[in-house]
Amino acid sequence: MRVFPPALLLAAVASVLLAGTGPAAAARVKDVAQLAGVRVNQLQGYGIVTGLDGTGDSARSTFTVQSVAAMLSRSGVKVAPEMLRTKNVAAVMVTAILPPFATPGSTLDVTVSSLGDAKSLRGGSLMLTPLLGVDGKIYAMASGELSVGGYSASGGGSSVSKNHATAGRIPSGATIEQPVGIDLTGLTELVWVLHDADFTTARNMADAITKAGVAASARDGRHVVIPVGEDRRADIVGLIAAVESVAFTTDAVAKVVLNARTGTVAMGANVRISQVALAHGGIEVEIATKNDVVQPGAFASGTTAGVRNAQVTAREKEGGVKLVKATASLGDLVAALNALGVKPSDLIDILQAIKAAGALGATIEVQ
Repeated sequence: MRVFPPALLLAAVASVLLAGTGPAAAARVKDVAQLAGVRVNQLQGYGIVTGLDGTGDSARSTFTVQSVAAMLSRSGVKVAPEMLRTKNVAAVMVTAILPPFATPGSTLDVTVSSLGDAKSLRGGSLMLTPLLGVDGKIYAMASGELSVGGYSASGGGSSVSKNHATAGRIPSGATIEQPVGIDLTGLTELVWVLHDADFTTARNMADAITKAGVAASARDGRHVVIPVGEDRRADIVGLIAAVESVAFTTDAVAKVVLNARTGTVAMGANVRISQVALAHGGIEVEIATKNDVVQPGAFASGTTAGVRNAQVTAREKEGGVKLVKATASLGDLVAALNALGVKPSDLIDILQAIKAAGALGATIEVQ
């Protein structure tokens, strides 16, 4: 027997995440903003994984065959691509994140992902692979033994797999060859960039930094500027450390995030609801299957046969009109919805209806 809930564009399993416990929260500068120019950089490269136990790319992955032939040619071995068998080899994409102020000789973790039709990268070794930035320059070289969390095996027409066997990691698998950084000593101002733009948060941040003894001003809803005088340039690191540890009160717009794929609903602490009348019902469909056996007559020449009898029942679930009073806090809103007996899977439709009625004091973001 299978019972289907009301027809919503939701996953079968839904969850409700209620975020936030108050209208505002205290945070340090380093938790909600970053210094302009101090950022990570993405690196990537094309490489070859060898040593696979017959789980590599097939001949259909022509780029793998061409890559192996080119690699052998650079080593002085001439071989026709059509003569190569690549089941122990796989073409991969290698990625890494280059942190700010990285110095040559430091190491990075790398992620290796299959590009062809390899079954598994378990047991493979990444050949020396250059990792390039968006400017086309080589910033690191990667190689080493792969660590793969999944596995895949097959035989006799059956197969079994667990997790993802065509991607893996190499801890400390890349060595930085070229430094990337920012010259802090030449800065005339420090610009802090908020992760989430908000004018109130920017003003509060500037005021808190100024009260801590460092002049600061909010340029807009995302940028807070701190002038750097000659007397502070000698200890610019100390100035940055002092600023990023300043605590202040953050603010945010009231928002409700709905994920129709998973049924997740996340509501911030600033969400308010006006008085609204609400009725919610649905249609429940029940499908039951009963398997019967039909026997032939005593003198008939037929054979025993199985018959599936499906019974479909549909019924409407009734729900009266109920009044939801205006709430002053997130807790009141949750209590009001719980009093209606709202299921997590129904919240998305209900909140969208309340918003359409003009009773929800928040923006709705549908993912």
